[in-house]
Amino acid sequence: MKEKDLRESLVTRCRDLEKFGLNQGTAGNLSIRLGDTMLITPSAVPYDQLTPEMIASMPLDGEYGSWTGPLPPSSEWRIHLDILKGRPDVGALIHTHSLYATTLSMLRKPIPAAHYMIAAFGGPTIRCTDYAPFGTKELSDFALAGLEGRMGVLLGSHGMVVLGATLDEAMWRAVELETLAKMFYLAASIGKPAILDDEEIARIVERFKTYGYKPPKERETKAEKKRASKKAQAV
Repeated sequence: MKEKDLRESLVTRCRDLEKFGLNQGTAGNLSIRLGDTMLITPSAVPYDQLTPEMIASMPLDGEYGSWTGPLPPSSEWRIHLDILKGRPDVGALIHTHSLYATTLSMLRKPIPAAHYMIAAFGGPTIRCTDYAPFGTKELSDFALAGLEGRMGVLLGSHGMVVLGATLDEAMWRAVELETLAKMFYLAASIGKPAILDDEEIARIVERFKTYGYKPPKERETKAEKKRASKKAQAV
């Protein structure tokens, strides 16, 4: 995608977070990889006032923390930059203060495998980190450690971070993580949720490699391969 399209997609997804009830006010931030740079939402701008031109750009290499744009990047730029530098499999990040995920983070409760959709995050738990002040390198380090082998994490007394190969995939995970947090919260308020074992989650993780959210282009490619296979079998 061109830079103009990526900037527009960031604005669209910011507004989607509010529409889906996953964020509010000026909380939360989004970023996306663009070659050797990162595009990231600016600090303290309400999403209904955000425009593509306000998105900041930061180099992934070079002077740490340098940026260009009309407005400074989000105060959580370290989390975004450090993850994109350390995780080449990641193309986009979303950080929100969604209600149920943040509630669990205040209790320091990781989300266990009470529902099989946790496999969409790469393992049998969504971890919860210790607390660190917002915008600090300490918080970024906690996030990186909590995301080892995972695509989502709860930040202690703060919120969530989710990852994706694309911004659409990260958005899908943001919705799924908040749903898992809500279901676990509700189930735990009634009784003790049953937890799926690690072997079952490992099986589901493997199945999710060919199932779940796929970018439109990838879905189209798979459909083309399927049609070609059927055509070959018919010959």
